Amino acid sequence: MMSAAFAMMAVPTIKVSPIAGIAVKDLHDSFNEMHHGHPHEAIDIVEPRSTPVRAVVDGTIKKIFLSRRGGKTIYEFDRAEAYCYYYAHLDGYASGLHEGQRVSAGEVIGYTGSTGNASSDAPHLHFAVYELGPDKHWWQGRALDPYPMLKKLLQNDR
Repeated sequence: MMSAAFAMMAVPTIKVSPIAGIAVKDLHDSFNEMHHGHPHEAIDIVEPRSTPVRAVVDGTIKKIFLSRRGGKTIYEFDRAEAYCYYYAHLDGYASGLHEGQRVSAGEVIGYTGSTGNASSDAPHLHFAVYELGPDKHWWQGRALDPYPMLKKLLQNDR
């Protein structure tokens, strides 16, 4: 059973959608689905290859990483270093993007793709949100469902 303190925890506020122009109808909440034998714990936003991907909050690029599963990835921490925003399967990074760089919400940081374990004919953005632990490691955190955050943002933008 969820404790009252846990239930009252703040949910991060996403300032802009990672993909400009998407609508709630374009989203599918796949957070609890199994993908490749693992819980998905993210949302996939299907877009044509090389669609610009934007930073969702003002933050810092903590890690730019090439992994077998995620392909070309970006880990962005918010300014308070309370949350990590994970962008994966990217086709490429914005020119000059580097670790330690401060970015603003809405700034283009990468481009949709199908790198890593994504199907080559299904370019998309794999987007995840993590609540960081006390050690502030980019590879550790409690996964939070980004769908309700994006839905709230997009409904308020009407």
